[in-house]
Parts: sequence; structure tokens; C-alpha cells
Amino acid sequence: MEVNRTDRTFLITGGGGYFGFRLACALLKTSSHVVLFDVRPPSQELPEGIVFIQADIRDYAQVEKAVRGVNCVFHVASYGMSGREQLNRKLIEEVNVQGTENILRACVAHGVPRLVYTSTFNVVFGGQEIKNGDESLPYLPLHLHPDHYSRTKSIAEKQVLKANGSPLNNTTGVLRTCALRPAGIYGPGEERHLPRIVSYIENGIFRFVYGDPDSLVEFVHVDNLVSAHLLAAEALTEKRQHRAAGQPYFISDGRPVNNFEFFRPLVEGLGYSFPTLRLPISLIYLFAFLTEMVHHVVGQISNFQPLLTRTEVYKTGVTHYFSMRKAREELGYEPKLYDLEDVVQWFRGRGHGKKRSQSSIKKLILDVVLVVAFTAVVLSCLPVVGQ
Repeated sequence: MEVNRTDRTFLITGGGGYFGFRLACALLKTSSHVVLFDVRPPSQELPEGIVFIQADIRDYAQVEKAVRGVNCVFHVASYGMSGREQLNRKLIEEVNVQGTENILRACVAHGVPRLVYTSTFNVVFGGQEIKNGDESLPYLPLHLHPDHYSRTKSIAEKQVLKANGSPLNNTTGVLRTCALRPAGIYGPGEERHLPRIVSYIENGIFRFVYGDPDSLVEFVHVDNLVSAHLLAAEALTEKRQHRAAGQPYFISDGRPVNNFEFFRPLVEGLGYSFPTLRLPISLIYLFAFLTEMVHHVVGQISNFQPLLTRTEVYKTGVTHYFSMRKAREELGYEPKLYDLEDVVQWFRGRGHGKKRSQSSIKKLILDVVLVVAFTAVVLSCLPVVGQ
């Protein structure tokens, strides 16, 4: 499908996802024409003014067709952020690296002057402690990344920023690019992390926390992240002297918090008790490592969902937070204050929450089953590690 070029025509790769769709709705408020590009359609009905193209970012012909007539691309599409997706190396590289190459090539070929890339904290973080870091931090060496997602996002971000200033075909202009590095996203209706967490809570798996209780991480509410993207796109225009061109920016709510304390309102808001047992992060990391080894062996037969991956252990249990100073000064980014109340109400409105009839005996059985399963997985995997 082709769209008519205007100064307010936007393409969002990954537009069928939670954040992409939210961004599209915000763009529509400024009378923009918005095109969503994704392999799967949005779960919500499309408002008037938003067009959906079902296509694969790995296919250059499909990408090239979609960018025609577009003034700005928000490159949000990615794969392998969490859970078992993190273990699919081939698809991760095809989507995150090859897909980004296709987008950049198509933008140059069809004269698209602006591109905002949705990156990640992980391009500089790999398990080391970072306190109030800023954009002067070097990229984490690729071989030190504990997962394929972070490594490929780092490669892709470098490609995007390197492409800044590339001459556009059939025009005198150049491509202006920037990259936003968001923290973990939350908000009502978030489709990736929160449902998984709630399932752990409701199935009795969330029985312990881990790591230093003073460790701090960051999150970003979906509407703050939307605001940052709108500001970044504007900061690539001539009106703003292309202020953001070639630049990366860390984006969060700006409120470092212990990972588990952040989710306490969700746990208790759904009627469950917050766990008091705290385990050492080294033990959880070992368990995550062994789980990944098991998945590597049996994944072709049973693509099960790991309880945690190594990267998720680091991201939730090791201090890493960043300064918003650059985003504030150059983009005008000012995060609003949000909490998890709207998230709790969203889940309660869909039937989630502790049922009063649940007995203490059932909880005890769940505890026993969890301990037995944990022990069995660790013991069964020890011979594999020794080989």
C-alpha cells in the first residue's frame, strides 16, 4: 500500500505492538497520517487515519514499498527482548540487524528525511553496576553481551547513528537519525512483561526475591516513552536545527527504584502477599544459566518459557540507572509521574486477582511443588554443565 507524502506522514515499524500502537494514537492527535508496519495486526481496532500494513521487516521489497511517501520513520520493531524469544539467535539477528539495514536502505532510496530508533539501555549494560550513567558511556563490547537481543540492538543502534547525514536519493536532503534508549516499559495493557509477571504471581511462582535490596533499576511509563519519541522526531527537523541528529538518549521515568519494590503495588493490589524470602543473585543466575542450557538441548521439541534468563537476572537484580539530563536539555523531555495503580485496575478489570476461596493448603502444596521442581531442574542439569 502506498501513502501520499505530507509533512506529517509517519511510519511505525512494530506498529502492531503495545508501544507502537500507543505512539500511533498520539501522533494522530496532531492530525498526522500514520502507517503501522508489522507482521501481526494490532489487538485494538484501528482509529480513522491509521493504516495497517501486514508485512515482514526482513523482506526489503515489503519495507521499500511501505516507506514510499513517508516523512518520518519510527523504527520500533525488534525481536528477542525477553523469555524464550531471547534464545532464538537466528530470528533475533534477522529482525534486529537485517531489518534495520532494510529500513535504512529504504529511507535513503526513497528520500525519507527522519528516523527515530527505539534502542535499549542494554547497548551499554551487561551486568556491571552503573549509577547515574550518561551517553558518554562506551558501548559494551559485543562479546560481553549475555544475550543475542542486546548484542544485535547494539549493532543496529550503531548502524542507525552512523547513517545520520547519509545523502538521500533524488533530493538534496540528508537522512537525520537518533536513538532512544528506554528502560523497561510498563502501563495498562502492556503485552509482554506484565502478563508474565502476573502469571507468576497467580501461579504461586513469585515466592522469593533476589539480589541486594538496595539495588536500583529504572522503568518508563508508556506515555512518557511516547512523549520522548514525539520530541525526538521534532528535534530532527530544521525548525529545531536538527538538534538530535546523530545522538543517543537514555529515557526513563527518572526515578531509580528496587525492581521488586517497584512491583509490590501490583502484587499486593491483586491481593497477594509480597514474598519475604530473599535469595542470592548468584544462585538465581546459576538457575537461569542451567535453564538456558536445557532449552538449548530440548528447545526444538519443547519451546518452554524459561522462568528467567541470565539477562533478566542482571536487569532486575543489578544496579543500573541513567541520567535524563541530555534528554531534558536537548529534547525538552520531562517525564510525568505515574504509578502502577492503572495497571492493577487493568488486570482486575479482566478478572485477575486473588480469589478468596484459595486455601492455605493449596498454597503450601504450590510451595512444595516449586521447591521440588527447582531442585530437580538444577540436579538434572549438572552433568550437562560438566561436559
